[in-house]
Amino acid sequence: MKHAVTGKQPNSKMCAVCGLENPGSMRAEFFNLENGEAVALFTPTEQHQGYPDRLHGGFATAILDELIGRAVNTKDGEGIWSVTAEINVKFRKPVPLGKQLKAVGRITRNSGRILEGTGEIFLPDGAVAVEASAKYMKIPFDTSAAGELGWGVIPRQDDPREIELP
Repeated sequence: MKHAVTGKQPNSKMCAVCGLENPGSMRAEFFNLENGEAVALFTPTEQHQGYPDRLHGGFATAILDELIGRAVNTKDGEGIWSVTAEINVKFRKPVPLGKQLKAVGRITRNSGRILEGTGEIFLPDGAVAVEASAKYMKIPFDTSAAGELGWGVIPRQDDPREIELP
């Protein structure tokens, strides 16, 4: 099913998941969908491997952690920051390297300072490879420092206008 993209979320300079200047980053890009979910698009490389030709479980966890934590900004507006309090991950299938992958996340409960959410990494054939549930605590963040961190939306001409999900 195709979903319209309603916005792109920021990247940073040095984040391990979305950093554009970090040579070890996965350079994931995050998009908001019309249905209130968030999507990460990323292509793991050899530097992200565990076993040969397979994404390391720590990187899979990091993608889902970042994605679920960002999903709150699809429903509640920009600028809500949170830190992970708990994450539970289930690895269902190996995740290949060198292929663009999609991960989808959503907030399932927003109760004041605590957020709860779920997410999945999908293989190119639509199968769920990794799934997670997580809890986050909202935190204050001085957005004036965001520019110093290189935090900003970097639009590209080939950014998707819609994303097909399994």
